[in-house]
Amino acid sequence: MSDVYVVGVGMTPFGKFLDRSVKDLTREAVLAALADAGIGRDRIDAAFFANAAQPVLDGQFMIGGEIALRGCGFSGIPIVNVENACASASTAFHLAVGQLKAGMAEVVLAVGAEKMYDADKARSFAIFDGAWDVHEVAASTQALLALGEGVLPPPGRPEGSSPRSVFMDIYAALAKFHMKSYGSTERQLAAVASKNHFHATMNPLSQFRNPMTIDEVLAARMICWPLTLPMCSPISDGAAAAVLVTAEGLRHFNRSRAVKVRASVLASGRDRSAAEVDRHITHLAALRAYERAGVGPQEMSVAEVHDATAFAEVVQTENLGFCAFGEGGVIAERGDTRLGGRIPVNPSGGLGCKGHPIGATGLAQIHELVVQLRGEAGARQVQGARMGIAENGGGFMGVEEAAACITILSREAA
Repeated sequence: MSDVYVVGVGMTPFGKFLDRSVKDLTREAVLAALADAGIGRDRIDAAFFANAAQPVLDGQFMIGGEIALRGCGFSGIPIVNVENACASASTAFHLAVGQLKAGMAEVVLAVGAEKMYDADKARSFAIFDGAWDVHEVAASTQALLALGEGVLPPPGRPEGSSPRSVFMDIYAALAKFHMKSYGSTERQLAAVASKNHFHATMNPLSQFRNPMTIDEVLAARMICWPLTLPMCSPISDGAAAAVLVTAEGLRHFNRSRAVKVRASVLASGRDRSAAEVDRHITHLAALRAYERAGVGPQEMSVAEVHDATAFAEVVQTENLGFCAFGEGGVIAERGDTRLGGRIPVNPSGGLGCKGHPIGATGLAQIHELVVQLRGEAGARQVQGARMGIAENGGGFMGVEEAAACITILSREAA
């Protein structure tokens, strides 16, 4: 099977763009990726288009990719629509890698685009209602709330506020279980959010670029204890894209800027108890990715993880092997995951600050890793970055994500 390389990336700013359509956002990201690769539309053999919310908000089902990409000038080529909850874009990237490794194409486009803002905020939050088993809502809610039993807010701390996504309640329950199991603290979660706010000040594409101290994060509006507003990712509009090629096709591109795909692993969740952390979907997928890449967590220079909440970053740093289980909050509070630390995590600002247009998030993570590995990240550059890992999760079943994708990239083009 051929090696695969990323030769072009593009991304829109993430934010609230009520006057822009999925077509508009797709066009901007795709044209940027093509320009970065130095090619025209005619060089693309196939495309994978990720989106999750358009059917809910626009009523556009089934052929979203064909429509959005026709607006970019693509026709005739195979176009595959991809929906895998918040892991949609990384799944599109994974499928693009597979297409190339199978020898079915030489140059492939992966793109994710999402419009989540609506004049009616309730419609925006309703996007998430179907991302778990809609036939087991009562049972799932009861089981998750039970995980946090016995862990109460300190005196004077409110329980939470509305409206909010059901996923904030899920993450809050898991955070309480982590506190009960390992002694992690609300302040450690605030350290994650504060760190990502600092990183985002250096990312011009980030939705929020305001610095926040740990105390300011703790003092912000409570969403669902222990999660305050800055600890939770926003809804977002935006798009991101990548151009991938085979080793044979690489001869037509600038090899010095190519980034190698060392591993791409897609997994689905399984039944387990919350205490069986070594069987977490992300941990098992990461182990497979490290094995395929022939490397370990100690060789990662930079990571982009799915911090839908600050707690999610804590647990994913554990799953990726950057620390022992239970110590994700410790390494965040200590500064290990900050720029200049042992393993910088989310130098983009993460989902919490960069934004989280769910159908585009995974490719935005790829965009950040490629920019970092090329040494083109400006003020937020991780010095000497050689290898990076992205973790992108989607949906929820039982006590973990329904889908997870792990991608490992390296700067070496040989």
